[in-house]
Amino acid sequence: MNVCSPLSIRVAVCAAVLGTLLPSPGLAGDSWPQFLGLASGHTEVKDLPLTWSETQHVKWRTPLPGEGWSSPVVANGQIWMTTALEDGQSLRALCCDLATGKLIIDVEVFKNAVVPPKHARNSYASPTPIIDGDRVYVNFGSMGTACLSTKDGHKLWENREFQVDHQNGPGGSPALYQDKLLLAFDGRDQQFEIALNKMTGKVAWRTERSGIGKLQAKPSDMRKSYPTPVVFQIDGRPQTLSTGAERLYSYDPNSGKELWSVDYPGFSNVPLPVTDGRMLFVCTGFNKPEIWGIRLGGAQGDATASHVVWRQRTAVPDQSTPVVVDSRLYMTSSSGMASCLNTTNGETLWKERISTDCAASPLAAEGRIYFCDAKGKTTVIAPGDKFQVLAENTLADGCMASPAVVGKALILRTKTSLYRIEN
Repeated sequence: MNVCSPLSIRVAVCAAVLGTLLPSPGLAGDSWPQFLGLASGHTEVKDLPLTWSETQHVKWRTPLPGEGWSSPVVANGQIWMTTALEDGQSLRALCCDLATGKLIIDVEVFKNAVVPPKHARNSYASPTPIIDGDRVYVNFGSMGTACLSTKDGHKLWENREFQVDHQNGPGGSPALYQDKLLLAFDGRDQQFEIALNKMTGKVAWRTERSGIGKLQAKPSDMRKSYPTPVVFQIDGRPQTLSTGAERLYSYDPNSGKELWSVDYPGFSNVPLPVTDGRMLFVCTGFNKPEIWGIRLGGAQGDATASHVVWRQRTAVPDQSTPVVVDSRLYMTSSSGMASCLNTTNGETLWKERISTDCAASPLAAEGRIYFCDAKGKTTVIAPGDKFQVLAENTLADGCMASPAVVGKALILRTKTSLYRIEN
């Protein structure tokens, strides 16, 4: 029996916490302008394809140049991504036409004479862009951030002043809040968060991580993290949350002032914090990933003892972001073990293997959850307390990027191509 109520009820609950920071257009499928859309990997579209293959329900397929794991973002009939050529020396922005799939813009954003190291599993173009009206913001970690015109890819500004040692290459994506572009820089050597003026690229604020003293006692490779800031409305005010090594941080996005924090054991954090409107769910990163349920509201200073409600250590993601549907949390480990948790107490309701290699974040649609793996398979399940596979679909290559939704189409980026999949 499916105990989950309709997605619209979940959205109403979350809206009580997120307020206007959870706009309805992202849910309806009109656009998908940032990583995981505007609703943490949710869409209200009801007629997405359930089954597909290389020859079924593919409206178009476009081969992509270079290597990049950034997820596709969609607005105004355009699909934007980033890629890297020449082993990271040429960092580029790509734009495909939504209707035809034609590659209409391929522009070099940065040229590197010297390329920093990266992990073999990572790419030099992993952070996801953000579309904002007639501008698109692209980020390549310490190699630079830029704002481009969506008309022709012309560079409006760039900022390359923040140099940190990522060790494994760039990871976390930027976030927008009002007139600010939020970015986290958590390297082996330095750890801080910044806000840039989105119109000029100039620094609005910079805040050093308060956990630096704690991190100095750790080996340098355990000080890094790859967070994507997320902005929630909590206690009647906007708060930007990010997962640094060993600590979850909450800041005022207007000033960069730290509001509260929670300490956990872990580093190299990638998954974003997500919420069901009552609790916050945070993955703690490597070595042994855990997921923590943290009570929302009323946090001050070090809120570890006062606000951590439960901890779960089984099949926790270290790369993909979980998705919440009502009082259930769905996620997959990097080794392909999917599970469903009760958000109230962290109890595992089911755990099943769906793959052996997962990096992309799941997508929740009406009555479905899509899990794309890194080997070419997408497993579609029904949300609920019993594991139920609705379909398994295979493409020629796997996804490191997370899916996007626009109209009634899935936009999937594999390691080599971009697909529009539609009934």
